[in-house]
Amino acid sequence: MAKRDADVHTGYNDLKQVEMFVETAEKMVGQATMQLDPEMLNHAEQAVENARRQLARARQEATGVDGDFLARCEQKLTRAEHQLREAQQ
Repeated sequence: MAKRDADVHTGYNDLKQVEMFVETAEKMVGQATMQLDPEMLNHAEQAVENARRQLARARQEATGVDGDFLARCEQKLTRAEHQLREAQQ
């Protein structure tokens, strides 16, 4: 039974991971831009890159009904990146 369940791939976990990566990136960017600490800014930039990679993986595995969700994640990441770039200038 466990083997059979392991073969089932719904994509839910992939989407949940994307959501968590994006939320983490948003929070880290928010904290880093408030503190303007160079190390925090670097960590926030890495968090955004990690979220982008996770989003790209999820897009490859997308079931077709995930498009709106992934687009919202993309928008959130784009806003976070913009905020980060503004703080780095």
